[in-house]
Amino acid sequence: MKILITNDDGIEADGIVRLAKAAKEFGEVWVVAPESQRSAASHSISLHSAIDIFPYQDFIIPGVHAYSCSGTPGDCVRVGSLSVMPEKPDVVLSGINFGFNVASDIQYSATAGAAFEAAFQGYHAIALSEGCHNHSVTDKYIREILKKLLNEKLPEGCIHNVNFPDCDLADCKGVLYDRKVSVGMFYKDHYNVIEELENGGLRYMVEGVYTPEAEAGTDFAAILDNYVSVGVVNNVGY
Repeated sequence: MKILITNDDGIEADGIVRLAKAAKEFGEVWVVAPESQRSAASHSISLHSAIDIFPYQDFIIPGVHAYSCSGTPGDCVRVGSLSVMPEKPDVVLSGINFGFNVASDIQYSATAGAAFEAAFQGYHAIALSEGCHNHSVTDKYIREILKKLLNEKLPEGCIHNVNFPDCDLADCKGVLYDRKVSVGMFYKDHYNVIEELENGGLRYMVEGVYTPEAEAGTDFAAILDNYVSVGVVNNVGY
């Protein structure tokens, strides 16, 4: 199996290294990832600027073909699968993202955006995300989940979306499949004025308020209840 991996946290992120290590058990791994942070880039691609690709010699997993990219995660999928790899991938893995991609956050997520680009190109695509503090659940379940999902066909335009809870392994209740996307908001945002500018201008900064409320059977509810959430998401999020 030929596996292309990307992310939105940048090629130096811990999550992409751990994902590549797990993926090596299933096939030949290629990494094409942004040179730096690209979170919340959604499904954006570069149309009016060049994309620079460099071999990344510092990737610490032996046997992985790794490249840094000046573009977005969506660019990484496109140029990686269409030009960098000698053959098209059998599957594209996006992640492991630093922070959950559930509920309305999926619309902004470049982790999900890269996976959707893979689906649009006709590849099997899996997005993977985890909490910011405790990765023990991820490390326990990731190979089991990859083994299952790599052999499951998806409807056209759909991706698998996997989220690992931010809890100790002893507190994780297991894996829930077929989770729907919550229509709620992980964070409810508002904007604060942080500076008054000349000519009547105002400078704003977003502030998100964590809102732990979710409908039963959804991805967000699973995460809140310390389950691994696995679901199929289409290109409009639901």
